[in-house]
Amino acid sequence: MAAGLGYIEFTTGDILTAAYANGYLASQTVMVFADAAARTTAITSPQEGMFSYLKDTNITQYYSGSAWVSIGGSSSPLTTKGDLYTYSTTDARLGVGTNGQVLTADSTAGTGIKWATPTVASSGLTLIQTTSTGGSVTAINFGSNASPIFSSTYDNYRITFVGVSSGGLNPQIRMRADTTNATGADYNDQYLNVTGGTVGAARTTGATVGQLPPLSTDRGAFTIDLYSPFIAAATTYYATGPSTISTISFQAWAGSHTLATSYNGFGILTGSASTINGTFYIYGLAK
Repeated sequence: MAAGLGYIEFTTGDILTAAYANGYLASQTVMVFADAAARTTAITSPQEGMFSYLKDTNITQYYSGSAWVSIGGSSSPLTTKGDLYTYSTTDARLGVGTNGQVLTADSTAGTGIKWATPTVASSGLTLIQTTSTGGSVTAINFGSNASPIFSSTYDNYRITFVGVSSGGLNPQIRMRADTTNATGADYNDQYLNVTGGTVGAARTTGATVGQLPPLSTDRGAFTIDLYSPFIAAATTYYATGPSTISTISFQAWAGSHTLATSYNGFGILTGSASTINGTFYIYGLAK
């Protein structure tokens, strides 16, 4: 077929020659064919800029000079529910991910994106150890070099105890490095007690242990937040709890151990051989 001749505006009296008919009309229409094979049979020498419409695929194409190209790009690569239309160096299909995955940018992927399972942020508290106690004891020790409670995994910790004692018990806390107790006069405490409308307060400095809220025979509980025990710096803590369940007295202790020492454990002292029944829950606080 003749190459298209572009645009012409005929005037009255112009002669429509065969060359004009081929160059201005036949070669510059959108030609309709049943399929690509019919087009190949009909147009043995396609010219750049020709257009055709294929009825079997409902695609309009133009001839680039070397190949027939679909208008708007190639046909869709999508085949399955949830597919995404993407691009690498050509149009590409990204199959749907699995339930719970999210679309994520990834420069190493062929199309620059991929489906991935999202990273779940760690919760604020991670349970490290649970220890139940019972019987007459003077101290309950936690942690050693072989089995540390405190480590570089967490900076801060929460210790919760729920239980009872055989009598009015005033527990204390003591820091430990492996099996060595920190028994120096390096503990300072500030105390606050509230019973009804009565408020009491006191301060202790240079003690050999840190004070905690008391336990009683009806039910007891306290929570200790320890800050930076594993870091070679002063360790501080804050402890709260009811002194008794029946009278609902409340106590809070804020304290510090002033030595710049790394500790991997702690001990709870009862002050004397007292029966203490309950459970300790030790948590690491997410950084």
